Amino acid sequence: MKGLSRFGRREFLERSALLASGFSALSACSDDGAEAPRGPSGLPFDPSRPWWLQGNYAPVLDEIEAFDLPVRGAIPPELTGLYVRNGSNPQKLDSPHWFFGDGMLHGVRLENGKARWYRNRYVRTTLYNEGKSFGEGGGPPSGGNNQGNVSVVHHGGRLLTSGEVGFPFQIDPTDLSTIGIVDFGGKLETSFTAHPKIDPATGHLHFFGYWFLPPFLTYHVVDANGVVIQSQPIGVDKSTMVHSFAITESDVVFWELPVLFSLDAAIAGADNPFSWQPDYGARIGVMPLGGAADQIRWVEIDPCYVFHEVNAHRDGSEVVVDVCRHPDMFNGTDLGEKPHTITRWRIDTAGESLRFREELVSDLQYELPTHDRRFTGRKQRKGWFVATREHPDTVDLGGIGQIDFESGQASAWDPGATRHADEAFFVAAAAGEGEGYLFTFVYDHVTNDSTLAILDATNVARGPIAEIDLPRRVPHGFHGVWVPG
Repeated sequence: MKGLSRFGRREFLERSALLASGFSALSACSDDGAEAPRGPSGLPFDPSRPWWLQGNYAPVLDEIEAFDLPVRGAIPPELTGLYVRNGSNPQKLDSPHWFFGDGMLHGVRLENGKARWYRNRYVRTTLYNEGKSFGEGGGPPSGGNNQGNVSVVHHGGRLLTSGEVGFPFQIDPTDLSTIGIVDFGGKLETSFTAHPKIDPATGHLHFFGYWFLPPFLTYHVVDANGVVIQSQPIGVDKSTMVHSFAITESDVVFWELPVLFSLDAAIAGADNPFSWQPDYGARIGVMPLGGAADQIRWVEIDPCYVFHEVNAHRDGSEVVVDVCRHPDMFNGTDLGEKPHTITRWRIDTAGESLRFREELVSDLQYELPTHDRRFTGRKQRKGWFVATREHPDTVDLGGIGQIDFESGQASAWDPGATRHADEAFFVAAAAGEGEGYLFTFVYDHVTNDSTLAILDATNVARGPIAEIDLPRRVPHGFHGVWVPG
């Protein structure tokens, strides 16, 4: 393929990684030579290996680049920019969980209807540079000593990675190289957790960090130029896994749910220092956007766990948050083993005490939601998700689903039984909500190849209007972003 560097070495390492993971797209067999079990989609699984170290969860071992990529269909010419997605890719071919591998970025540059290049690059965190894995180093990740593996955000002219904890790293969008640690001029002292939010009215970046020592939760605001203008601790009693939060045009919404971190377990080298402890309780807190931390008010809810929200908005006196609600997490089971729901939380802020109720939106097994970010904090009609498939042993990703939050109708693109989509990211093309495109990496477990699919967000069921053939498989990952221009 034109422009592909080190192809022979890449192919050799790729095959070696697949063999090491116990999975081969050409021959999926267990150690005794029998064919490995398969789920309903035909996805092979080797029970002798953790699910996050086999199939398309297994890491790729080298960094490559390729130019002038083949395209099937037509890339809309107005799409000029970079799509880049982060994910977990352990450099040592081993990790105690999918969440704990080194960060790796995969990016595709589009220009004038062409796919100009693909690159993948490790995030050069302190852990990566020192050749250390999660748990090596005498304690939990901190500062630049983190994986930097969860998401990416483009704000204030900078492309930043985000891990679950620790500092972000600035990335050069021209080649995905790591520029360095970002601590916002020394004003960030705890953590920059995975899901910051940009207020479309002001351009301010609202984010938080949870931490392993007091203060356990801190709320920050960065102005449109990238300068910290507010930083306040939020009063919580213990270190809980607060993976995301939400904003409306006037509120910040936190949910503190009973997945607790154990510093002792982390120091002792536990595979997963997080555990389900429902006796701690569960609650939702609402405070003014950019307001004082002592203005937060809490309401108790039934124990559950939420990694991701779709969006939030104000509806009169109520704050409305649409979430992917799991009954529990890290409770002797792993991801995807129990059905979850798309649930609407309503928090009535009128009166001295908050009142809470929830409504079922859908029991479709959808996760990794996205929305039109021009409507962050505003009422959204449309949300897009990855549809998960039933599999007894692994997280089997399927197609891209859409829910209309006004009509309740759902539709989906099914890429075929052997193909598996990742999180979709919405890129606007016109003024109306949802008028634009969705980007998602798609993997085929028979051919062991990946593409970047581009879908019309207004007609997901139609399927891709363009697919870009990539020079290697792109492992399943977490969250991405579009960098325009």
